[in-house]
Amino acid sequence: MFFPLSKLIFFVLTPSNFLILLGLLGCLLLFTEAGREFGRLLASAGLLGLLVAGLSPLSAWTLMPLENRFPAFAEDGAPVTGIIVLGGAVEADTSIGRDQITVNDAGEREIALADLARRYPQARLVFSGGAGSTREDAVSEAEIVSRFADTLGVPRDRLILEQQSRNTHENAVFSARMTQPKPGERWLLVTSAWHMPRAVGCFRKAGFTVTAYPVDYRTNWPRDAYRFASFASDGLSELDIGVKEWIGMIAYKLAGYTDEVMPRP
Repeated sequence: MFFPLSKLIFFVLTPSNFLILLGLLGCLLLFTEAGREFGRLLASAGLLGLLVAGLSPLSAWTLMPLENRFPAFAEDGAPVTGIIVLGGAVEADTSIGRDQITVNDAGEREIALADLARRYPQARLVFSGGAGSTREDAVSEAEIVSRFADTLGVPRDRLILEQQSRNTHENAVFSARMTQPKPGERWLLVTSAWHMPRAVGCFRKAGFTVTAYPVDYRTNWPRDAYRFASFASDGLSELDIGVKEWIGMIAYKLAGYTDEVMPRP
């Protein structure tokens, strides 16, 4: 129930969707005598909101606390037992249709998988990513990564595939169940920097101690603090990501999936 409900809530509360719906409601009210003034207010608020959200540095300020929470990984010579890469970057349907691995803006996760597999040849490699869809015939991200492992330069026989998870909570629970980590082992967790706080919180809740390996940064701080976007679509996209992640962290705390809204390093 949590998974489909979260999809619906995120759709409505995503800033770009919310502002468009707000403006659309305002436009509809313009055609009513009783709600004309209120409709004008809503339509203006929706348009102004899209301009501010899309062009201002608001998106950078929303993402900055998330991306800066966990520092970039620094090699210290300590042995690495395993590497866990979370899904969210592979476009499964397009990959199947085009017969080649296709990634979205979070493709650095797959780049890190290939790089870390080469740097730590003895480490166990876990890719955790289910279909993330309510369709019964949906193909999992893990299946795509396995199918195109040669393209990534990752030996298939090293891959441990977790294909059932649909969200970050399940990533953590199912990965812990498959790998059975032992005290003292060092596991690197690879995911987007803006997603790392919630991911680490979920893995800690599952009893799985991990070391953050953040990738896929969207901001260049502090340069972006006062920089306006060249395209409103870019600013809206980044603001959508940031707001959805903050909502997700609060929802996960309320659901008991994490112990803190904003886990510490």
